[in-house]
Amino acid sequence: MLTQEQVLAAVKDGRKSKCLDSRDYARLMDFFPASEWAAFGFEAEEAADAPVPWTQENILEQLRRDVEFGFEKALDRRGISAGLMYNVVKMWMWVMEDDLQDHDEYAMYGLPLFKAVAVKYGFDNPIGDDSGAEDSYNE
Repeated sequence: MLTQEQVLAAVKDGRKSKCLDSRDYARLMDFFPASEWAAFGFEAEEAADAPVPWTQENILEQLRRDVEFGFEKALDRRGISAGLMYNVVKMWMWVMEDDLQDHDEYAMYGLPLFKAVAVKYGFDNPIGDDSGAEDSYNE
């Protein structure tokens, strides 16, 4: 897993958000002090909460929630939201230094990636044995 310092250095060196609304980087803000938010393109809030500790357990919990939300949006055929969550999950795969960060199959609203991450990390997998690329998810 990357350290906070490695993530911050990558962003300062030009790594950009992959989401139209910077949703991926917004997820990271929970883990960084407000004094570092500008590097990610966000303004510091005066009443910002203390950052969530940068631990694998905390990162995995956020990943679990984001995969769950991604499944929800994909299964509801919410194209824009599902696409944004696809990029959020890929960002977490980058943070985790997981090979799934290179996943490039965006079939059926990102279901193949959501499933691969869910299976690998032991999260809920609402599509069972399906790959996520079946035409039935696009009907």
